[in-house]
Amino acid sequence: MARLNIKVSEIKRNIQTLTDYFNKHNVQWSLVTKVFSGDQDFLRELLTPDVIKNLHSVGDSRLTSLKNLKSVHPQMRTIYIKPPARVYADDIVKYADISLNSSYNTIVALNEAAKKQKKIHEIILMVEMGELREGIERDNLVNFYKRVFEMPNIEVIGLGSNLGCMYGVEPTYDKLLQLSLYKKLIELKFDKKIELISGGSSITLPLLEQGNVPPEINHFRIGEAVFFGTSPYDNAQFLELSTDTFNFYANIIELEEKGIVPDGVISEANIGHTAGFKEEDMYRTTYKGIVDFGMLDVDYHDLASTDPSIKFVGTTSDMTVYDLGDNVDDKGQKKYAINTPLCFKPSYMAAARLLNSKFIDLSFND
Repeated sequence: MARLNIKVSEIKRNIQTLTDYFNKHNVQWSLVTKVFSGDQDFLRELLTPDVIKNLHSVGDSRLTSLKNLKSVHPQMRTIYIKPPARVYADDIVKYADISLNSSYNTIVALNEAAKKQKKIHEIILMVEMGELREGIERDNLVNFYKRVFEMPNIEVIGLGSNLGCMYGVEPTYDKLLQLSLYKKLIELKFDKKIELISGGSSITLPLLEQGNVPPEINHFRIGEAVFFGTSPYDNAQFLELSTDTFNFYANIIELEEKGIVPDGVISEANIGHTAGFKEEDMYRTTYKGIVDFGMLDVDYHDLASTDPSIKFVGTTSDMTVYDLGDNVDDKGQKKYAINTPLCFKPSYMAAARLLNSKFIDLSFND
C-alpha cells in the first residue's frame, strides 16, 4: 500500500517555535488538528504532555475527532472550530469545552445541553467580517450578544472571525480593528469582560510579524503553519518553521515502455483524469510507472514529486500513471524498478485526504 510518513519531531518543533513566538506577542493559540481526521495513533504521538501544556486548546471541526481527542487526553481543553449543527448539541457540550457559534437557536440548544450535563459551555461568537461564510451580521451583534448573555449555562469568552478561507478576503489591520472595537463596545455596554478576540489563523501570521495586527487580537487558531511550516497568505515558509514534515510514498506496481498516445477510439466514457498529448508523440514511447493510489485517495494536483523529471499521465479510482522518461539516471543506471517508491510532497489538502483514506498506510518518523 502507498504510505504517508509523518515527521512528528519536526511538527513538535514547529509547535514550540510558534509557542515562543506567540508568547512574545502576548497571544494565546489553539492547535487545529483537523488535517489528521482524529487519527488516534497520530494524536498520541503528537499530543504529549509537554506539548499540551503550552496550548490554550486543541481544536477540530469533526465530532468524531473531538471524541478521539478526549479519549487520548480526557483533561485536554478542546474547541469545536466551526458552528455546530443544533441536533448535535449534546455531543458538542460533552466533547468540546469551547465552540464557535453564529446561530442563536443552536446556542439555545447548547445551553439546554449544558444544563442537563451540569456544565458551563464556553463559546466564541463569530462575526461576519466580509468573507460571507459563518458569522453574525455586525449590525446585529450587540442585540445577539444581549440574548446570549442571559443564558445561565453559556459563557461568551470571545469574539472571532474567519477570513481568507472561502473567498480569500484578507485579514487586514482595518478588518481586525473593527473586531476589536466590537469587543470594547460590548464590554462597555454590558460591563462584562470578553477574554479572547480570536481573529488569527495561519494566514494572519505574516501580518503579526509585520506589526499589522491590533494588539487586542489575542487568540490564533493555527493548523497549516504547524503542519506545513507555511502561511496561506503568501504560501511561503513562516519564520524558521520546518516544511519537511510529510512524505507520501507510492509503490510502482507496473513498469513498462509504452506509447505516449492511446491506441483506439477515445470515448467520453472514461472515469479517469489524464494529461494531454501532442500529435508528434504518436509514435514515441517512454517508460510508464503505475503506482498504487488513485482518485479515491488523493487529488494528484495536490502532490509534488520530489523528482521533477517525472510527469503525470493519468489517474483512475485506485491507480495513477507517471511518465518516467527513459528511466535512466545521470550515470546511465536504471532509475526505477518494480516496488520502487515514488516520493511526493503533499499539500495541506492532500495530507488531509490521505489521512481520510482507508487504503493508505501511516508511519511516524522522528
